[in-house]
Amino acid sequence: MSAQRQYPLSKIKAGTYVTILTIPEDNYKSQFIRFGIIEGEKIYCMTRLPGGTLIIQKNRQEIAIGPALAAKIMVQLGSLLTTEHSSSG
Repeated sequence: MSAQRQYPLSKIKAGTYVTILTIPEDNYKSQFIRFGIIEGEKIYCMTRLPGGTLIIQKNRQEIAIGPALAAKIMVQLGSLLTTEHSSSG
């Protein structure tokens, strides 16, 4: 099994799909679970705002994450082949 490189979410560019590897073990983790975001989930980094805030998307839900928290969430780059935006028909 090849080891994928991991990055803090704060280093991910807008327009990138990533898979969440770790979320800090504190109140943040329970909040993410409430939004349906857990380790192993694929999310989309929609926008990077001035000051480092990220807007991520899971399904059709958009969530803003501050730069300090984004630096603690570890992710790996995802595949564009399996996206939620693909058409089924």
